[in-house]
Formats: sequence, C-alpha cells, structure tokens
Amino acid sequence: MNVAEMLEQVFVEMVQWRRYLHQHPELSFQETNTAAFVADHLKQWGLEVQTHIGGFGVIGLLKGGKPGLTVALRADMDALPIQDEKTSSYASLVPGVMHACGHDAHTSTLLGIAKICSQMRDELAGNIKFIFQPAEEVSPGGAVSMIAEGALKGVDVIYGVHLWSPFPIGEVYSKEGAMMAAADEFIIEIQGKGGHGGLPHDTVDSILVGSHLVVNLQSIVSRNINPTEPAVVSIGSLHAGSSFNVIAERCQMSGTVRTFDPTIRDQIQLRIAKISKATCEAFGAQCELEYKVGYPPVINDSIEAERYFKVGAKLFGEANTKQSPLIMAGEDFSYYLQKVPGCFMFVGAGNDEKGVWAPHHHPHFDIDEEAMRNAALLLIEMTLNYLNSPLL
Repeated sequence: MNVAEMLEQVFVEMVQWRRYLHQHPELSFQETNTAAFVADHLKQWGLEVQTHIGGFGVIGLLKGGKPGLTVALRADMDALPIQDEKTSSYASLVPGVMHACGHDAHTSTLLGIAKICSQMRDELAGNIKFIFQPAEEVSPGGAVSMIAEGALKGVDVIYGVHLWSPFPIGEVYSKEGAMMAAADEFIIEIQGKGGHGGLPHDTVDSILVGSHLVVNLQSIVSRNINPTEPAVVSIGSLHAGSSFNVIAERCQMSGTVRTFDPTIRDQIQLRIAKISKATCEAFGAQCELEYKVGYPPVINDSIEAERYFKVGAKLFGEANTKQSPLIMAGEDFSYYLQKVPGCFMFVGAGNDEKGVWAPHHHPHFDIDEEAMRNAALLLIEMTLNYLNSPLL
C-alpha cells in the first residue's frame, strides 16, 4: 500500500479530529486538553512521547527500523481570542475563542502523518520527530521555549506547513531564503494635558497629537526606506478619552513593524522613536515608547527549498508548485530554521465554491479540509525524500 492509499484510510479521522479541535479551541499557553488529545493518540501508535515541553508542547519520536537521519515535523496548536461567527456544525463552542488561523487543521494533519508513518516504521531508514507546539500566536511564542527544552536535539532537518486560505486549494507555495517577515510590536503612550472640550487653549490635546503621530509614522516606509525593500508600519489601535466634552489627557496607540532585512528593522525602530518624540514635543506633549522585538523572518534553506520544488512538482504538477511571494505575516517557525536547515511551505486552503473565503484571523475563517490531504502528502514525501537522499 502506498502513501496516498494509506492517507485515504486516515483522512476521515483527520477531518474528525480537526472538527473536534475546532469546537474546543484553547488560547496560547492554555492548550491543556489539546496537548492531552495529541499525546493520547501518539501513545496509541507506539511513539515515544514527551509532554509539557516548553509549556504544553508535545513531542512524539518515531524510530525507524533502519538507522538514518532525523526529520522534525512541526504543527502549532493554539487558537485566537476571536468570536466564531460561522454557521457550521463544528463552530467553536468556547465563547470568544476560535481556531481562526488553521492550527486545528495543522495539528490534525500532523496526527494523520504520525499514524501513517507509524505503520511504515520498519521500512523507515531514520527517525521522525513530531513537534506539536503551543503558543505560536504570541511573542516570543512556543518555539523558543520548546527549543530551549531540547525539541531539536538530534534533528537534522525540519519541515512545516501553513494551510493558507488566500491561496486556492490544489496549489502549494514556498521559496528559497526569506519568505515571511520579522514581526515587531510597539506601544506609544502620549501624555498631554486634559481639560474642558470648550477650552482647548488651556489643554494639550493628546488625541490631536496622536492623530498627527499616526500620519507622521506613515512617512517612515514612504520616505525613509528604500522603495525596493519591503517594509510595513501599521497602527492597529488608538485609545483615548471617555467623554464628548473632555479633551483627553492621555492617548495610547499600538502597532506593528514588518521587515525582512535586519538593518531596515533597526532603522525603522530608530525612526519611530525619533518621530514620536519630535511630534509630541512640537505640541507640548510627552511620550513613552515600548518597542518589542518579535519573531525573526522565516528563512528557508536553499537545498530544502529545492527539495520542495522537486517533491511538489511530483505530487501536484509544476504549474501548481509555485514560488511564494513575500508574506508580511510572521511565524515563529523562524526560530527552528535558525538552528537547523529546513523549509516552511504554504498549502492552498481557500475555495470560493465551498464558501471558504475569509482571511486568517477573521470571525468567518475556515478552510477547505481537502487541504489537509495535500499538506500531509507534501510533508510525508518531503520526509521520505530527505531520509533517502538528504543531499538531493
């Protein structure tokens, strides 16, 4: 029986697992039941299981019947603080929490791969380490703590996938080098002078200052960064005031910076600090900046990216095995790639015909579950290809 035939037998279970996890989501660093669910299944299939790695992380080690190298495969498990607004039989049962990024499907896909590979263990020339990671959605993320507690010990290469609803079902994407952005966060507290809304001359209006600062920060990418270098500065929130006739004394804003080049990353951080200080001083206000350096960029190994194109073309055809555009979203898979070579890949999960249209982190987010089949095939074939010919 070949891999595709084995996958057909397991796929129904993968869908069932995914829908169960979708109904019972858990936030970052709270994945107690999800971790137990994963560990119980891995033990049933005879893997060596470690739990509570870097929090609620789970590792399953499958030792092949023949000596060889070790491939790590990683899936993330956490959900998001978003209310599920889908109308479906498997919508979240937890108020205010949902799997709005596909981690339930990542977990279920990797479980399916573990079950299939456990049935192939005698034929495997090497080992497979299954890494089920908590807390991908928050910085510094679960990858850092899992690595610190030995998740990559003995690992020669690592692969991961992200089911991606903006890409259509049947297509896969990856590329050599930088693919996903470094993701930083900043918070700016503006201190003005509050007062009566009818007497603005006696105040320092923090909302006015904040409004100018939002506009001024947009000049960083448009006027300070080489236009051939991708970068983003976005303000995601601005909070101030409590009454229609009171000029707010304080204003807080938060935002994100996305870059690929470390020099540009440092340049933007410096410009945010200078522009914030100068803008506030111009209006007689003060400010405090908290800048949080987040995930580094996802940088794929050149050989493993070449392997992706070779394996993908075999599975899905050359036309559907695409070079990924640069993605400004961040991913803590980047930390694994700093330690061992590997490749992160996108698997198309959108399908307008099935009503799967919503972007990630959206209350109506869903996937075409057939994407799990494609992801499993891609990861299994990448693994077997590496174990049989690591140097291509």
